[in-house]
Amino acid sequence: MKKIISSLLLLTALQVSAQKLVFDVFSYTAPAGWTKEEKKDVFVSFTTINKQKGNWCRVALYKSTAGQGNPQADLQAEWQLLVEKIFQQQQSPQLADSSEVSGWKTYLAFGIFPYENQSTQVLLRTYSAPGRCASLLVNTNDLPGFETAIGEFMASVEISPDLPVSSPAQKEPAHTKPPVQPAGKSAEPIATAFQFNKTDFDDGWTSVVKEDWVEVTKGNIRVLLHYPRAEEKEYISQQDAETRKFWNLLVAPRYSHLRNYEMLNYNTSFEPAHFAGGLLKDNRTGQDVWVTLFSKAKSGWIEIITPDKQTFVNAFGINNPDNFFTEWEPLQKLSGYNRFAVGEKDLPGKWSSDFTGATSLYNVYTGVYAGSNIYSSSQRFEFLPGYKYNWALSAASSTSGAGTHFANAKGSGTYKHIGLSLIHI
Repeated sequence: MKKIISSLLLLTALQVSAQKLVFDVFSYTAPAGWTKEEKKDVFVSFTTINKQKGNWCRVALYKSTAGQGNPQADLQAEWQLLVEKIFQQQQSPQLADSSEVSGWKTYLAFGIFPYENQSTQVLLRTYSAPGRCASLLVNTNDLPGFETAIGEFMASVEISPDLPVSSPAQKEPAHTKPPVQPAGKSAEPIATAFQFNKTDFDDGWTSVVKEDWVEVTKGNIRVLLHYPRAEEKEYISQQDAETRKFWNLLVAPRYSHLRNYEMLNYNTSFEPAHFAGGLLKDNRTGQDVWVTLFSKAKSGWIEIITPDKQTFVNAFGINNPDNFFTEWEPLQKLSGYNRFAVGEKDLPGKWSSDFTGATSLYNVYTGVYAGSNIYSSSQRFEFLPGYKYNWALSAASSTSGAGTHFANAKGSGTYKHIGLSLIHI
């Protein structure tokens, strides 16, 4: 890693001559053929994916915001916001280089984070000037493979010596990943290593893969299916305390001016539900919205955003639920929209399916226990290049007094891809 970064530092010393584009305090040359995404108040990014090799790279420039007062503090703050918050893991930045460019003090830091069963290499260059800070971020799962492209992009980046002027009353834009879209405007999905990252369902809902959630929209309702977080592994004995914790983690950072807040302190239904809602101001749009946060069993944390509370009540039929409320199905079914088609190139790899079932028997006349039946199976598919596959099935069944029976089967052959199937990501 350090050897590659040293090579990148040599590349960044080169002068790249090409047509320059401008974003905030930066001028740069766009990587040829990469997919561009721009949010004018937050960032501009470029992404490329090689589906055959399964590697990808994203480079981004983040708009300058108010700084922390010194370059080292700026590096730490940007690392926490743009790296640790996204990967949900604390890791100190490894400093690789420092210099001064056009009156800005710069630091280059790197780290390696686990992401989707792979290692993601991260490079963060922060630019600090009195009262101001800006950042360049690189994420990739193959730093050696994209070394030249990354080096050329970093070499093309120049920063203006003139600091932007902001009115003291003007709120600084959120320095995060792609911002939330207004209700009813479904943003394009982010690029992933899979063929499909958008689903249009027959009932009118549309799902797209975003960086921090799966975003589901229908009319003026927007639903965020938040990805699992490390904090969910923590044991919290009080139901209301857990609801407040995840409200503060998932909802509060993107909104302000909370009014009419309501929360279900305790729910006696099977697998108790977490439920909270309130009227908030969306920090990105400045508009008031009603936000509901919900979780039950394996649904994950679901955030529902509607123009007002009545729109939520009309859509889902839930209004001020009490401790004994049980009709959560309209909200639980939202987790089912986290499904996307499996493309032909997505199949290669190992797939599995496991099942376990048990039945206890009792005499219908006497109520006396009459034994039990237990069944368990495990099925494995391995799809190989050239449309070949291997298959294996292991099963076990047991009946009281009759012992346990085992069975195994396996096979191999070729397959055809004749359609699309939806799977949960």
